[in-house]
This record gives sequence, structure tokens and C-alpha cells, in this order.
Amino acid sequence: MADQELTWRGVVAGWDRRLFDAVARRHWPGADRVLPRLGRAANHGVLWGAVGAGIAVLGTPRARKAALRGAASLALASATINTVGKWSVRRPRPLLDGVPVVRQPVVPPWTTSFPSGHSASAFAFATGLALESPGWGLAVAPVAVSVAFSRVYTGVHYPADVVAGAALGVAAGFVVRRLARDAQEARVAPGDEREAVGAPALPDGAGLTLVVNTGSGTAAEAGLDLVRERLPKAELVECGGEELPAVLASAAARATVLGVCGGDGTVNAAATAALRAGVPLAVFPGGTLNHFALDLGLAGPEDTCRALATGQAVRISVGRFTPTPPRPHTSPTRAAGPGSVAAAGDGGYFLNNFSIGAYPEMLRHRLRWTPRIGAGPAAVVAAWRVLRAERPVHLTLAGRPRSAWLLFVGNGTYHGSGPAPRRRDSLGEGLLDLRLVHGGGRPGPRLLAAAFTGPLSRSPVHVATHLRSLRVTDIPPGTPLAYDGEYAHAPQALVLDSLPDALVVYRPR
Repeated sequence: MADQELTWRGVVAGWDRRLFDAVARRHWPGADRVLPRLGRAANHGVLWGAVGAGIAVLGTPRARKAALRGAASLALASATINTVGKWSVRRPRPLLDGVPVVRQPVVPPWTTSFPSGHSASAFAFATGLALESPGWGLAVAPVAVSVAFSRVYTGVHYPADVVAGAALGVAAGFVVRRLARDAQEARVAPGDEREAVGAPALPDGAGLTLVVNTGSGTAAEAGLDLVRERLPKAELVECGGEELPAVLASAAARATVLGVCGGDGTVNAAATAALRAGVPLAVFPGGTLNHFALDLGLAGPEDTCRALATGQAVRISVGRFTPTPPRPHTSPTRAAGPGSVAAAGDGGYFLNNFSIGAYPEMLRHRLRWTPRIGAGPAAVVAAWRVLRAERPVHLTLAGRPRSAWLLFVGNGTYHGSGPAPRRRDSLGEGLLDLRLVHGGGRPGPRLLAAAFTGPLSRSPVHVATHLRSLRVTDIPPGTPLAYDGEYAHAPQALVLDSLPDALVVYRPR
């Protein structure tokens, strides 16, 4: 058996060396100028970092997510190569006798040859990217193949080293995708919301009007084919932009159940329409993050279809902000200027959270700069402007004057540290989760310090508590507010409260 293994290894090594020599003897026009430079550019993942940054700046929200997935896959592959792969086989580097000098690296690698780290990184990044965004993956694949081939062309790896590295990189991409799915599924845990007795069952979708926001992050790929198959009699309406609230209101007026496919902002608009029309809501997650759907316990459209077919639904609490008359000595609210966002004069609802301070200011700057320079650069500019130039907001909370960098109010108890955590166990509590970052100092250090503070703690920078309602007055004119990712100008005074069991939403048991 040992002799057979040695013979087999000798055959493989012989083929490997002959293929290496064939590549060394072969001349490709232009390759001497391109491939060595491409291999050097991929040193330490620099090439893939630049590609990922470019995709994040120029691409859609899904493309940015794909770039992050590619970077995570690269990191896993690189860590595996450097901690296990290189020191397990200890294969010497090829002899460079037949490789033209012009191709050879100026500084020869000092690590062992098997497997190829460059190939693993290249294929890990391309695989992670392709599993999330096939279009971007297809565009990057030729570059990844070229980087891998350059390792043989420049004489630093045998072909088997490259093949093994590429296989490891592909495996890393699939592992990262599985880990990401497991993390999401772990978060999707239905809470203890009260069951909605008597919610209509729509086994074929008759009575469901589903409004699809075509402008949401992943709405076009959110499983609408599954909805058409499982609920063939449902009415599907596609729209986007400024007409969305009117379309939702019209759909709610004629539907037995109002359905919505989009992100958190779209779901907020649909919930508002459903509350005013007094109809249940069916949510088909179609945004980039889908915080509300995940906290409710919906992993995807399959869950919603199953709940609709069997009439399984729960009652959830809804946060509300309502403008109130300002105190007599305050001045009237400043009108919104041309091209700005109108004031939230009629108030509104929030399923996730409401905020005043740093986050709405960032959202304001981002909305201003996105049409000019794109979403990615606009987010960077917005953060820079807020952290360097903004001042805390001076307002009155429950009759006490406050200076705040951020006022965060969540619909239900959020878990985790910091001024703006992201996960809830239940949407049926009927409580508001208040977190306040005190003014003073610079916003960056204050917000960072608050991020390390416990969820229900008092500190020099941060306070957190639970309540059912809160009156906010003396809000400076023109102060922005945000609710479920939407942006508006705040009135001078408002009341925040929770509406227990206000909305029926479909969710399987």
C-alpha cells in the first residue's frame, strides 16, 4: 500500500512538473507585462480590497453586501492557508531554471509552495461575490483566474498548488455563505406576540393585494415567483417612488389583506395604510436589511405564504409620534425650503425605531449628496460632516431640558449595548425603549463611549430606560427626525407613545 501511494504521488508530481515546464517554455504576447504585475497587485489582498471598495462605492446595496461577503471569504481562506495549509505539506518552491528572468519575482517568496495563497484569495473573493451577486462575480472571475495562472507563469507555484488553493478559496466562499445564513436563521426567532384570532385564511391568495416597491434593495428578487405559484389569485401591484403611499392606501381600501414587498421604509408605509384602513398586513421581506421582518420571525416569502394560507397571524404593538401644540412662548416651526423634506405635520408610526440627533443628520446629508456623488461616497461624507461639524440638539424631555447627541426610541425592547441596538425578542410588549446620548464633548467619542454601555444603564454619556409614552418639546426649528429609515423635519413638540396590539400581521406559528 505504501509503495502504491509513493508511486501515485510520483506520477502526480511528474505531471505537475511537466505542466509547469510547458507553461515556462510557452510565450503569450503581452503576458510578460501583465501577469507579473497582476500577481504583485494581489499581494496581501490589496487588489481585492481595491475591487471590493470600488464595488461598495459604485454598486447597489446588494453589490455592497456582495463585496463584504467576498472580503469575508478572502479572510477565511487566507487564515486557513497561513495557519494550516502552508505548514502541513511543506512543499518546496519550484526551481526557476526554465522560467524567463523577465517573469521571475524580484523578491522570491519565502513560504512553502503548497497551496497557493494568491489563488485561494482570488477564488474566495470571486466565489463570495458571485454567491451574493452573480453579475459582479462573473465580471471578477476572469481577473481571479488570471491571478491564479500568474503564479505558475511567474514560476512561484506548481499547477497543483494553484488548483488546491483555488479549491480552498471556493470552499471558503460557500462556508461564509452558510455561516451568514445560519446567523440570519438564528436571529429569526418568533416572539411571544399575542395570536390574532379570526385572521382570514387566504389559501389561494384571493383577497390579498400585494404592493411591490420596485425601488427597494432586493424587491425584484424577493421570491415573487413563489408568491405567484403559492397564491395565484393575489393581486400584484408594482410601483415605486412618490406614488407609493397613495397606491398603498388604495390597495388597503379594496383588499381583505394588504401585502407589501420592500424594505423597512416600505413596510412602514404599508403598516400606516393598513392601520388607517383597519386591515391585516402581510409582509414579504424585500429590502436590504429587513429588520422588522427578522424581528417578527419571518425568514422569507415562504413563511408569509404559509401563514396566509392557514390564517396564522399575531397582534403587534406600533410606535406613534404625534405633533402637539408648542408652548406659548415658542416661535412657529420654520417651513421647509425648496427641495427639502417637508415637516412631519401629521405625525406617523414606527415599527422599528424613531430618532432625533446624529442619525437623522447623517441621513439628511446622505440624501443631499447621493444624487451628486453616489450612495457610498455620500455615506462617508455624511458621517464626516456629522462627526466634525454638528452640534447636540437642545430639547425638553418629559419637562426636563436636555442636550443630546442622539435620542433613540425603539418600538419594543431592543437587546444589546449602545445607543441604537438592532434586535428585539418581541413586538407585542407595548413599551418604548428610550436611549439618550448626552450632549457635550465631540459626537464621535460620545457615541463610541455609549456603544460600550449596557442596554439599561446610566453613565456620564448614556441613559436607557423603558416607558409607555414621552413628551418632547422645545425642539429647535428645522431639526430632522428619522423613523424606520425615513426622514422628515420635526415639529416643535410631539408625543411618542406605544399602541399595544394595534396591528395584525401574518406570521406562521
